[in-house]
Amino acid sequence: MHDPAEFDAFYAAARARLLLQTYALTGDLPAARGAVRDAFIAAWHHWRKVSRLEDPESWVRPHAWSHAQRRHTARLWHRDKTLDADSRATLDALGKLSLSQRKALLLTQLGFVRIEQMAREVGLTQEAAEQELQTATAQFARNRGVHSASVRIHLEALSSRIDTVRFPRVTIVRRSGAARRRAHTGVGIVAAVAVLLGGGALVHEADGITPALGGVSAHGDSALDDDPDQEPLLKMDELLTREQANGLAPARTLKAPLTSNNTSGTGINTVCQDERFANPDGEAALVRKFRFDGDPQMRALQSVELSSDTTTAETTYDTTLGWYAGCTQSRAQLLSTQALDGVGDEAVLLVLRTWQAPVRTYTVGIARTGGLVTSVVRRFDDDREPRLAPMVDLTASAVTGLCEHEAAGACVSTPKARPVAPPPGERAPGLLQEVDLPPVAGVTRPWVGTDPEVPTDNTAATRCDDSVFRGRAVRSATTRTFVIPGAKLPTAFGLTETLGVFRKVGQAKAFVATVRKKLRGCEDKDLSTKVVEAHSQTDKSGELTIWHLTTEITDEKSVQFQMAILRRGRVVVQVGFVPDDKHSIGDGAFHRLAVRGLERVTNLPQK
Repeated sequence: MHDPAEFDAFYAAARARLLLQTYALTGDLPAARGAVRDAFIAAWHHWRKVSRLEDPESWVRPHAWSHAQRRHTARLWHRDKTLDADSRATLDALGKLSLSQRKALLLTQLGFVRIEQMAREVGLTQEAAEQELQTATAQFARNRGVHSASVRIHLEALSSRIDTVRFPRVTIVRRSGAARRRAHTGVGIVAAVAVLLGGGALVHEADGITPALGGVSAHGDSALDDDPDQEPLLKMDELLTREQANGLAPARTLKAPLTSNNTSGTGINTVCQDERFANPDGEAALVRKFRFDGDPQMRALQSVELSSDTTTAETTYDTTLGWYAGCTQSRAQLLSTQALDGVGDEAVLLVLRTWQAPVRTYTVGIARTGGLVTSVVRRFDDDREPRLAPMVDLTASAVTGLCEHEAAGACVSTPKARPVAPPPGERAPGLLQEVDLPPVAGVTRPWVGTDPEVPTDNTAATRCDDSVFRGRAVRSATTRTFVIPGAKLPTAFGLTETLGVFRKVGQAKAFVATVRKKLRGCEDKDLSTKVVEAHSQTDKSGELTIWHLTTEITDEKSVQFQMAILRRGRVVVQVGFVPDDKHSIGDGAFHRLAVRGLERVTNLPQK
């Protein structure tokens, strides 16, 4: 019989020490934390054997180190903006050692093991191990610029990096270890049956959930791991019910929902989802899918991911939001973004449309309450304007269902949606993103944006204004062009956006006033050009003016041009689009794109 109290005491005593060693080995704190957790899960799985060892830590440590080495990203600490100079210097010095030298140094300085045990763990003879240790100590001291007698002090100082790390509760570790034991028992049974059947392979898949053979899933500890002796981390009755989902379309018949822990198949359940889990090291996950009858086709789903702490859940929320706000699916367009007040700790509602046939409209509610992140997605195969109220209510209901969970934070008060700017894109923050651009009539290929660069020529300008974002008044400027490769369009076809940050608001206002003045007088100076001011607005959020220009090249041929100039504070943006006779985005779509450009200015990093 396993002794939980003995294991609990071992876990409490050894976890921080092993995390420090594993972090020092890789310089990758997330990988180290996940690896240490998994090593303790394996230790509980084998506790009958491990508990009999003179030093159980010597069994856990190699497992943690091996897992961390497989997971970690090389020199990750170079991108850690919160890393202090001393810790960075220590990790740099460790990174210059060979793997065996690093292990020898850490085992003796942080693991406090004897030379003979260190040699066994490194896989060297005692003589060779002693030589590696001497070399490692000397090289580390030289690379770190310290005396060899102070090596341990500098290694132990890395502990400041793990002081804020929250470890999984020991009950979670034991529960996951028990799930692993059940999985291994299942493998043994399958193998035995296979032998009885003459060596054939037999894999059973129950309710669409593939057994995790050979290991335990990081998200396997949920209600779908059927163990009456263990309380699941996520319960199926915490998810949306059939009746709640039916509120999306009361006139339709809703089929029985399908629920899984998302460990089988590809794990990609909906549009824009980049990975199986937003938090690969999460504690548990559940996905429930709903199917409606009738036309146009309609689907809905809810996903829930449990993280080990609130900080990790915040990252999970940001990752999930990034999937949709920066959707990389071909010809996906982000139509609107709403903040959901009164729903959990943070929540948002996005509307997207994919223009690849069949055209589909998605409404996505994403919310976080404490350590839990839930997403609710509604899809219908049509381009009609979606009703937001049912999805606001359903997202709030999803959070309400999680409110009693021990990891939950804020619940639901009075849900209210309000329009907000879209989240910043990964490329060119402050500028338009591919996901902002509307479809082009007669074109089935996606928009592709160039990398942002400092403008030499402003191709967003018209021949009327010839605006340039240069001079002492302009603090910085960036431009970006969007084209549709492979679409057999004219060379001139495309959209360009140029952004300038002025030193003073008055200078930005004067720049915009000059552009307007030039456009008003353009027809008098250039008789071949017709200028129409299509829209103008000025409010507390800024100012925006849109023009349509037509320039006659010959009696039979003319060139169309749409241009917008917009300002928010000290920032001025000019957007220019050159269509052709058969391929355009329409006046309304260009207007909405200009408004999106004004919203995107709020994504500009503050300086």
